[in-house]
This record gives sequence, C-alpha cells and structure tokens, in this order.
Amino acid sequence: MNPILKPGTSVNDVGAKPPSSIKWALTGLSLSMLLSSLGTSIANVALPMLVAAFHASFQQVQWVVLAYLLAITTLIVGVGRIGDVIGRRRLMLTGIFIFTFASILCGIAASLWWLIAARAAQGLGAAIMMALTLALVSETAPKEKTGSAMGLLGTMSAIGTALGPTLGGLLIAGFGWRSIFFINLPLGVLTFIFAYLHLPADRKSTTSLRANFDIAGTLLLAVTLAAYALAMTVHGNSVFGLLNIALLLTAVSGACVFVLIETKARTPLIQLSMFQNPRQSAGLAMSAIVTTVVMATLVVGPFYLSGALALDTASVGLVMSSGPFIAALTGVPAGRIVDRWGAQQVSITGLVAMLVGCFIFSIITIRFGIAAYIAPLVIITAGYALFQTANNTSVMSNISPDQRGVVSGMLNLSRNLGLITGASVMGAIFAFAANTGDVTAENPDAVARGMQMTFSVSLIFILLALAIAVLSGKLARKVLLPSV
Repeated sequence: MNPILKPGTSVNDVGAKPPSSIKWALTGLSLSMLLSSLGTSIANVALPMLVAAFHASFQQVQWVVLAYLLAITTLIVGVGRIGDVIGRRRLMLTGIFIFTFASILCGIAASLWWLIAARAAQGLGAAIMMALTLALVSETAPKEKTGSAMGLLGTMSAIGTALGPTLGGLLIAGFGWRSIFFINLPLGVLTFIFAYLHLPADRKSTTSLRANFDIAGTLLLAVTLAAYALAMTVHGNSVFGLLNIALLLTAVSGACVFVLIETKARTPLIQLSMFQNPRQSAGLAMSAIVTTVVMATLVVGPFYLSGALALDTASVGLVMSSGPFIAALTGVPAGRIVDRWGAQQVSITGLVAMLVGCFIFSIITIRFGIAAYIAPLVIITAGYALFQTANNTSVMSNISPDQRGVVSGMLNLSRNLGLITGASVMGAIFAFAANTGDVTAENPDAVARGMQMTFSVSLIFILLALAIAVLSGKLARKVLLPSV
C-alpha cells in the first residue's frame, strides 16, 4: 500500500513512492513547461498582424516578444529564491494563475502598450513556472529516475517551441490574433488543477520572507540582467552604438556590485560558494554557450532557406520545425540514457554531435540543397537534447533542498542569456559576413557565406563547451576522490 505523504514531505523523503501521484505531478510540471515555451514562440507569427491591427511599426510590435523575454530573464533567479523561502508549490500555483490571467489580458488588449504590459506580466508567470519546474522535479521524481523526468521536460519544451508557430498560424487564420493568447486559458486551468492536486506539499517555514530573502540583491540582479538584455536587443539600424555600450557597462558594473553585496548579505540570493562546485558552475556556463549556438539556427535558418534556397514561407516553416521535432523525439530517450550511462558521458556525447552539425553547416554550399541543411540541423538539435537533459540532471543533482529553486532559476537564466546573446551576436556575425545590414537584399552566395561564417564561430563555441565539460569532469573527480 502506498504511503500518504504528510505536508512538507516529498516522495524522495520516503521509502516507497506512490507511482500514480508521481505520474500526475509530472504531468502538471510538463504542462507548465509546455505553456512557458509556447508563450515564447507562438507570438512571433502574429507580429505582421499586430503591425496592421495597432497601426504600429515593426520595431514597436517587437516589444510584444521582448517584454516576455525580458521579464523572464530579469526575474527568474529571484522568483526561484522566493520559492525556496515561501514554498515552491504555493508559488508555482501563483505563477500558473498569473500566466493564465495575463493571457486573458493579452487577448482583450485594446492597445499595443496594453498588450506589451500584459506580455510582461505573462513573462512573470512564465519565469515562476520555468524556475520552479526543475526544482519540483528534483523533489517529486525518485532520484534514480531524475534523468528520465528531465528528458520529459526537455521534450515538452521542444514541443512547445515547435508547436508555437504552427499552432499560432492556424489559430490566427481561423480566429484572429487574439486566439493565440486565449488558447492558454484551458491549458492554464488544466495545469493548475494537476499542480494543485498532485504537487508535494511545502515545508512549513518558521521564519518570514523578509528575514530569508535578499531584497537588495534581487533588485540589483534584476537591473543588471535588464541592462544586459537591453544592450543585446535595443539598437538602431543594426548598429551596436553608444546606448548599447552604456547598457553593457551598466550590466558589468552591476554584476561586480552584486557579487560584493552577496559576499556580505546575511541571507544571500545566490550562495557564491555553490560556484566552487565545478560541475554546477561548468553546467551553467555550458548551458549559456550551447543555447547561443542553438539560437543561431533559428536566426540564420530562415534567411538561408528563403534567401539562398528560395523556399516560400510555408516551406521555410516546415524545414525549420524539423529541428524542434527531433528534439522532442530525443528528449525522453535521452533521459533514460542519462539514467543508465551517467550525465557526464551523455553531455559530452551531445556536444560532440553538435560539433559535427556545426562543422557541416560551416562547409555546405547552395548546390547541396535542402537535404544538406536538414541533416546538420537534425544532428545539432538531437545533440542539444542529449546535452540539455544530461546537463540539467548534473546541475540539479546533490544540491541542498533550500537551494533547488534558485539553482533551477540559474539554469533557466543561463539558457535565456544564451538566447539573447545568440539572437544578437550571431545575427550580427551573419550580417557582417554577408557584407550588408539587410541580409534580405543580398544575393544567395552572400547569404550562404554568412551562414558558413556564423557556424564557423559556433564551432569554436562548442569546442569551448567541450573543453569545459572535460575539465569540469576531471576537477569533480579530484574533489570526490578523497571521500571515496
């Protein structure tokens, strides 16, 4: 007979695990991952319609996407720490509610700025869900099945990313742009029900949030991350100008002050000592580097397929979806492979696959056609699915329960910083190599040259991640050796 969990007890705290409760809890967490990733990708397809609906410029409607991404990036670590203090289940339910209610506000928006503000609120809900999902998996699934659970979440994230443009296009064609936000209402309610009924109860805290939460550090980190994100995304005529430099210097200065504050804080937002763990610090660094490369496929791909291979919009979308589709198929098997072979070995295997894919991209030319584009894209995305599952498992393993939320937030933060850096830096490299500020106006050979250069740089990035993976493994073994 399965035991009944007492409040404040996770399934990892008891000998016998209730399989049905674990299954439904993971279903709720999977849906939360699906919703947050769907929110990232589904709005892009509506941008042309928003330009017409609100009589706005393209630069203005871009903030419908940027507001969501900036909210997640700046808040994700702070909300993870709040979850550690006040209870992850309680905050998770709050995040699902905020995301769902903000989706309704997006759907009924009467002006563009209303829509942008609602998207920022939606980003707050998504930040909570993303930060706490990995942490809750660590205390919900049995330790020997953590890799499989992480693989499932990776699959749902990939499905959300792949489904967004397709689902958004169908909804807009049938019901208008507002429907891409209203679709979150039934999904949000379903996610809330699963989370409310099946997530493990929170441990009762004996101290207040004020006593356990680093308010100054949280605000400073939010400002620092916002400055970095804005430096990478705000520009005029595709030029990295004085404003960008000022924002970047603000971010660097903020990071230095943040480290100083955290060393003196009574209850720091981030315990800097955790970076002494080579696997955790390496995992965060590799996550940012690898996601930067993955974003390059999303930035460069549409231009290469339409400008160099002359595909129409529908064909470009179909080819581009092959990557997330393969990642979705790879996620669950990747988790099982991690459980069997270990995170370190699988992580390196995924990076090697990505290295091969980047190399192929760096040498292919137009005459090789569509198949030559799909093959390395599939290799890169399958390798990324392996790496992400293994890396998440490695970082989230063997950490104290009171740090799970903040470490999960750090993982998602590194991923979002990679997305922002990839979109800006890799896009700039592509435009520079194509020798134009407007790649849509270039000839096919120039576009192909831009792609080759972009993935030559990506090749260097993956080599760096591989070096970090190997060195961190050696350092971790040296640290563990005395206690063996």
